[in-house]
Amino acid sequence: MRRTRGFAGAAIAALALLTAALPARAQGDAWPSRPITIVAPFGPGSTPDAVARLLADHFKTAFGQNAVVENRTGAGGNLGTQAVATAAPDGYTLGVSIAGPLAINTVLFPDLAYDPERDLAFISLVATQPSVIVVNPELGIASTDDLIERLKADPGGFNFASIGVGSLSHLAMEALAEASGTEMTHVPYNGSPQAVQALLGGEAQLGALPAGAVVPFGRSGELAMVAVSSAKRFSLLPDVPTLSEDGLAGVEADAWVGLIAPAGTDPAILARIGDETRSFLATPQARAALEAQFMEPAGSSAETFEAVVQGDLDRWRPLIERRGITLN
Repeated sequence: MRRTRGFAGAAIAALALLTAALPARAQGDAWPSRPITIVAPFGPGSTPDAVARLLADHFKTAFGQNAVVENRTGAGGNLGTQAVATAAPDGYTLGVSIAGPLAINTVLFPDLAYDPERDLAFISLVATQPSVIVVNPELGIASTDDLIERLKADPGGFNFASIGVGSLSHLAMEALAEASGTEMTHVPYNGSPQAVQALLGGEAQLGALPAGAVVPFGRSGELAMVAVSSAKRFSLLPDVPTLSEDGLAGVEADAWVGLIAPAGTDPAILARIGDETRSFLATPQARAALEAQFMEPAGSSAETFEAVVQGDLDRWRPLIERRGITLN
């Protein structure tokens, strides 16, 4: 009996050690066992918020656990992205983020509290949309040529609205000014709705704003859509030319949203989330939901996502330095 008890005790001890040393794959197989939080670094109604809610609704079904969206706003998206970077890497905190907090802000904020490359795991791009160059229709501008002619005739005399200093909407117009040899006055606002209202009210005359924010006003005639900032025409706006078509090659500013997690999250969990996200984005339902907000699905590998972030950093860092853009 003693030998039996001793053997059983040894077996139990060995089992305990084995359990403590279970590989990450076993942990991933057990996930999720409780609700998942998706952090959106901008407020309700923003593009990242809409994408986060679309994913949360799908994850509830796909993973059999509740998924909730938490809006953590501030500092140009940095606070919400930092919340993901500093969360426990257990697969229960995910986030969506954009070019600002993941690339551009590493240049603009010298004391950024997180390092995207070190502190975050990139899962997949989710959606993309171009910026649209829009003008107040009272200006009578119908093309990029018209726009540049008017800007050159009155250097600094036109205000352009953006959704904040260093935002993609700001940098796109700085790139346009540099490429065309023109000058404009920058007027930053707290978000797309405020920037659009400034255009509608005449406080600003033009801007490069997300398609989802301006297309309804363009279609109603309240704003004139001059061009899109993408490398090729946007499938949802086939009649609106690109800036490159109008002679401003290289002025591109696609807005994208990607799915992230804290660095150190179990690779098996990241793989499950990534595979499920890409599969979902390939469905007609996902495409329809995104297109309703003038976005296109953009499922990708983690490596492609990282390359896009690095490409944006390489694109915008020199412009920020040449134009002397600071937050002060």
